[in-house]
Amino acid sequence: MKTIGLIGGMSWESTVSYYQAINQGIRRTLGGLHSAKVCLYSVDFDEIEKLQRQNRWDDSAILLVKAAQAVEAGGADFVLICTNTMHKVADEVQAAISIPLVHIADATAQQLVTDGIKSVGLLGTKFTMQEDFYKNRLTERFGIEVLVPTHAGQEMIHDVIYNELCLGTINNQSRQHFISVINDLYQQGAEAVILGCTEIALLVEPQHTDVPLYDTTQIHAAKAVALALKS
Repeated sequence: MKTIGLIGGMSWESTVSYYQAINQGIRRTLGGLHSAKVCLYSVDFDEIEKLQRQNRWDDSAILLVKAAQAVEAGGADFVLICTNTMHKVADEVQAAISIPLVHIADATAQQLVTDGIKSVGLLGTKFTMQEDFYKNRLTERFGIEVLVPTHAGQEMIHDVIYNELCLGTINNQSRQHFISVINDLYQQGAEAVILGCTEIALLVEPQHTDVPLYDTTQIHAAKAVALALKS
Protein backbone atom coordinates (compact mmCIF):
# COMPACT_ATOMS: atom_id res chain seq x y z
CA MET A 1 0.00 0.00 0.00
CA LYS A 2 1.30 3.46 -0.91
CA THR A 3 1.38 6.27 1.62
CA ILE A 4 -1.07 9.10 0.99
CA GLY A 5 0.14 12.63 1.69
CA LEU A 6 -2.53 15.09 2.84
CA ILE A 7 -2.22 18.86 3.21
CA GLY A 8 -5.16 19.63 5.45
CA GLY A 9 -6.51 22.12 7.95
CA MET A 10 -8.29 24.26 5.33
CA SER A 11 -10.50 23.82 7.26
CA TRP A 12 -9.89 20.94 9.66
CA GLU A 13 -13.66 20.32 9.58
CA SER A 14 -13.40 18.99 6.03
CA THR A 15 -10.01 17.34 6.63
CA VAL A 16 -11.85 15.05 9.06
CA SER A 17 -14.07 14.01 6.14
CA TYR A 18 -11.01 13.23 4.02
CA TYR A 19 -9.41 11.09 6.70
CA GLN A 20 -12.65 9.20 7.33
CA ALA A 21 -13.44 8.66 3.63
CA ILE A 22 -9.93 7.42 2.84
CA ASN A 23 -9.85 4.96 5.70
CA GLN A 24 -13.36 3.73 4.95
CA GLY A 25 -12.33 3.18 1.33
CA ILE A 26 -9.29 1.15 2.33
CA ARG A 27 -11.33 -0.95 4.74
CA ARG A 28 -14.06 -1.59 2.16
CA THR A 29 -11.46 -2.80 -0.31
CA LEU A 30 -9.10 -4.78 1.92
CA GLY A 31 -11.39 -5.67 4.83
CA GLY A 32 -10.39 -6.67 8.32
CA LEU A 33 -8.35 -4.20 10.33
CA HIS A 34 -6.80 -2.49 7.33
CA SER A 35 -6.48 1.29 7.37
CA ALA A 36 -4.75 3.83 5.18
CA LYS A 37 -1.11 4.80 5.40
CA VAL A 38 -1.37 8.58 5.70
CA CYS A 39 1.10 11.41 6.26
CA LEU A 40 -0.87 14.53 7.19
CA TYR A 41 0.38 18.09 7.47
CA SER A 42 -2.37 20.31 8.91
CA VAL A 43 -1.87 24.05 8.49
CA ASP A 44 -3.26 26.89 10.61
CA PHE A 45 -6.18 28.01 8.46
CA ASP A 46 -6.25 31.46 10.05
CA GLU A 47 -2.90 32.21 8.39
CA ILE A 48 -4.11 30.95 5.03
CA GLU A 49 -7.43 32.82 5.17
CA LYS A 50 -5.72 36.13 5.91
CA LEU A 51 -3.41 35.65 2.91
CA GLN A 52 -6.40 34.78 0.70
CA ARG A 53 -8.23 37.92 1.79
CA GLN A 54 -5.15 40.06 1.12
CA ASN A 55 -4.63 38.46 -2.31
CA ARG A 56 -1.18 37.26 -1.21
CA TRP A 57 -1.26 34.00 -3.12
CA ASP A 58 2.51 33.81 -3.52
CA ASP A 59 2.88 33.81 0.26
CA SER A 60 0.18 31.16 0.65
CA ALA A 61 2.00 29.05 -1.95
CA ILE A 62 5.13 29.18 0.21
CA LEU A 63 3.19 27.74 3.15
CA LEU A 64 1.72 24.93 1.07
CA VAL A 65 5.06 24.13 -0.54
CA LYS A 66 6.53 23.74 2.95
CA ALA A 67 3.67 21.40 3.86
CA ALA A 68 4.06 19.35 0.66
CA GLN A 69 7.80 19.00 1.17
CA ALA A 70 7.15 17.85 4.73
CA VAL A 71 4.78 15.05 3.70
CA GLU A 72 7.18 14.00 0.95
CA ALA A 73 9.98 13.83 3.52
CA GLY A 74 7.59 11.87 5.74
CA GLY A 75 7.31 9.12 3.12
CA ALA A 76 4.24 10.10 1.09
CA ASP A 77 4.10 8.62 -2.40
CA PHE A 78 1.72 11.33 -3.67
CA VAL A 79 -0.06 14.32 -2.16
CA LEU A 80 -3.54 15.84 -2.02
CA ILE A 81 -4.35 19.44 -1.15
CA CYS A 82 -7.53 18.95 0.91
CA THR A 83 -9.33 22.04 -0.36
CA ASN A 84 -10.51 23.31 -3.74
CA THR A 85 -9.56 26.97 -3.36
CA MET A 86 -5.88 26.41 -2.67
CA HIS A 87 -5.50 24.58 -5.96
CA LYS A 88 -4.95 28.11 -7.22
CA VAL A 89 -1.32 27.46 -6.21
CA ALA A 90 -1.24 23.78 -7.20
CA ASP A 91 1.30 24.33 -9.97
CA GLU A 92 3.72 26.02 -7.56
CA VAL A 93 3.34 23.16 -5.10
CA GLN A 94 3.87 20.48 -7.76
CA ALA A 95 6.99 22.24 -9.03
CA ALA A 96 8.56 22.11 -5.57
CA ILE A 97 8.20 18.35 -4.96
CA SER A 98 9.13 15.15 -6.78
CA ILE A 99 5.97 13.17 -5.93
CA PRO A 100 2.71 13.63 -7.88
CA LEU A 101 0.07 16.10 -6.75
CA VAL A 102 -3.41 14.68 -7.32
CA HIS A 103 -5.48 17.63 -8.54
CA ILE A 104 -9.00 17.81 -7.13
CA ALA A 105 -10.48 19.34 -10.30
CA ASP A 106 -9.00 16.57 -12.45
CA ALA A 107 -10.39 13.84 -10.21
CA THR A 108 -13.82 15.49 -10.28
CA ALA A 109 -13.76 16.08 -14.03
CA GLN A 110 -12.77 12.47 -14.70
CA GLN A 111 -15.84 11.32 -12.78
CA LEU A 112 -18.06 13.78 -14.65
CA VAL A 113 -16.72 12.54 -18.01
CA THR A 114 -17.27 8.93 -16.96
CA ASP A 115 -20.88 9.80 -16.09
CA GLY A 116 -21.42 11.65 -19.37
CA ILE A 117 -21.96 15.05 -17.74
CA LYS A 118 -21.14 17.92 -20.08
CA SER A 119 -22.52 20.95 -18.23
CA VAL A 120 -22.17 21.57 -14.49
CA GLY A 121 -22.89 24.20 -11.90
CA LEU A 122 -20.01 25.11 -9.60
CA LEU A 123 -20.35 26.09 -5.95
CA GLY A 124 -17.34 27.13 -3.89
CA THR A 125 -15.56 30.12 -2.46
CA LYS A 126 -15.60 33.34 -4.44
CA PHE A 127 -12.06 32.55 -5.56
CA THR A 128 -13.13 29.22 -7.03
CA MET A 129 -16.34 30.50 -8.62
CA GLN A 130 -14.97 33.78 -10.01
CA GLU A 131 -11.41 33.01 -11.07
CA ASP A 132 -10.22 30.84 -13.94
CA PHE A 133 -7.81 28.40 -12.27
CA TYR A 134 -10.60 25.87 -11.60
CA LYS A 135 -13.26 26.60 -14.23
CA ASN A 136 -10.81 26.75 -17.12
CA ARG A 137 -9.23 23.47 -16.12
CA LEU A 138 -12.62 21.75 -16.38
CA THR A 139 -13.40 23.37 -19.72
CA GLU A 140 -10.03 23.29 -21.47
CA ARG A 141 -8.86 19.86 -20.34
CA PHE A 142 -12.17 18.00 -20.21
CA GLY A 143 -14.63 19.95 -22.36
CA ILE A 144 -17.07 20.57 -19.52
CA GLU A 145 -19.20 23.72 -19.54
CA VAL A 146 -19.24 25.46 -16.15
CA LEU A 147 -22.06 27.63 -14.81
CA VAL A 148 -21.75 29.71 -11.63
CA PRO A 149 -24.35 31.38 -9.39
CA THR A 150 -25.35 35.04 -9.57
CA HIS A 151 -23.21 37.60 -7.76
CA ALA A 152 -25.62 37.55 -4.81
CA GLY A 153 -25.53 33.76 -4.74
CA GLN A 154 -21.75 33.77 -4.76
CA GLU A 155 -21.60 36.22 -1.86
CA MET A 156 -24.01 34.10 0.18
CA ILE A 157 -22.14 30.86 -0.48
CA HIS A 158 -18.75 32.40 0.34
CA ASP A 159 -20.08 33.88 3.57
CA VAL A 160 -21.63 30.61 4.72
CA ILE A 161 -18.44 28.68 3.98
CA TYR A 162 -16.16 30.94 6.02
CA ASN A 163 -18.50 32.09 8.78
CA GLU A 164 -20.45 28.88 9.34
CA LEU A 165 -19.11 25.69 7.79
CA CYS A 166 -15.43 26.29 8.56
CA LEU A 167 -16.49 26.83 12.16
CA GLY A 168 -18.54 23.65 12.29
CA THR A 169 -21.92 25.44 12.19
CA ILE A 170 -24.69 23.72 10.23
CA ASN A 171 -27.64 26.02 9.63
CA ASN A 172 -30.84 24.74 8.03
CA GLN A 173 -31.71 28.17 6.61
CA SER A 174 -28.32 28.28 4.89
CA ARG A 175 -29.01 24.83 3.48
CA GLN A 176 -32.25 26.10 1.95
CA HIS A 177 -30.38 29.02 0.37
CA PHE A 178 -27.84 26.61 -1.14
CA ILE A 179 -30.59 24.35 -2.48
CA SER A 180 -32.26 27.36 -4.11
CA VAL A 181 -28.98 28.23 -5.87
CA ILE A 182 -28.54 24.60 -6.95
CA ASN A 183 -32.04 24.54 -8.42
CA ASP A 184 -31.38 27.81 -10.28
CA LEU A 185 -28.22 26.35 -11.85
CA TYR A 186 -30.14 23.23 -12.86
CA GLN A 187 -32.83 25.36 -14.51
CA GLN A 188 -30.08 27.20 -16.43
CA GLY A 189 -28.94 23.92 -17.96
CA ALA A 190 -26.51 22.39 -15.48
CA GLU A 191 -26.87 18.60 -15.56
CA ALA A 192 -25.25 18.35 -12.12
CA VAL A 193 -23.62 20.57 -9.51
CA ILE A 194 -20.07 20.36 -8.17
CA LEU A 195 -19.73 20.96 -4.45
CA GLY A 196 -16.46 22.75 -5.16
CA CYS A 197 -15.58 23.54 -1.59
CA THR A 198 -14.73 20.66 0.70
CA GLU A 199 -17.00 21.99 3.48
CA ILE A 200 -20.21 22.24 1.42
CA ALA A 201 -20.96 18.52 1.70
CA LEU A 202 -21.22 19.03 5.46
CA LEU A 203 -24.33 21.11 4.72
CA VAL A 204 -25.85 19.79 1.48
CA GLU A 205 -26.24 16.07 0.85
CA PRO A 206 -27.85 14.12 -2.01
CA GLN A 207 -31.08 13.59 -0.07
CA HIS A 208 -31.63 17.36 0.05
CA THR A 209 -32.11 17.79 -3.72
CA ASP A 210 -32.98 15.85 -6.86
CA VAL A 211 -30.11 17.55 -8.72
CA PRO A 212 -27.05 15.24 -8.98
CA LEU A 213 -24.28 16.46 -6.68
CA TYR A 214 -20.55 15.83 -7.07
CA ASP A 215 -18.85 15.97 -3.69
CA THR A 216 -15.23 16.88 -4.38
CA THR A 217 -14.10 15.63 -0.97
CA GLN A 218 -15.43 12.13 -1.55
CA ILE A 219 -14.22 12.03 -5.17
CA HIS A 220 -10.73 13.23 -4.24
CA ALA A 221 -10.54 10.75 -1.35
CA ALA A 222 -11.69 7.88 -3.58
CA LYS A 223 -8.97 8.78 -6.08
CA ALA A 224 -6.41 8.66 -3.28
CA VAL A 225 -7.59 5.21 -2.23
CA ALA A 226 -7.36 3.91 -5.80
CA LEU A 227 -3.84 5.25 -6.21
CA ALA A 228 -2.73 3.93 -2.83
CA LEU A 229 -3.85 0.41 -3.79
CA LYS A 230 -2.65 0.49 -7.39
CA SER A 231 0.13 -2.00 -7.98
